[in-house]
Amino acid sequence: MLGKSLIVGSSNSPSESRTFVYEVTGLWQNEENKKNSYPLRKSSSIFIQVPYSQMNEEMQRITRMGGKIVSIRPLMATT
Repeated sequence: MLGKSLIVGSSNSPSESRTFVYEVTGLWQNEENKKNSYPLRKSSSIFIQVPYSQMNEEMQRITRMGGKIVSIRPLMATT
């Protein structure tokens, strides 16, 4: 997911165009994430890109899936 390009469109505030990367461990397959097109391994870290406006919702979703957020860092856009 870190390889995805960040497309920054016009927005009303600078915070709407900011994206962060969560490093998450401890996720396991359950009803919440069975819809994903990929299986989860509890032992590995995964990286999730999250827009600023969705940070709180994503933290709650990760917690419901049994995950632990190891780090949060801004995704730097390269031009």
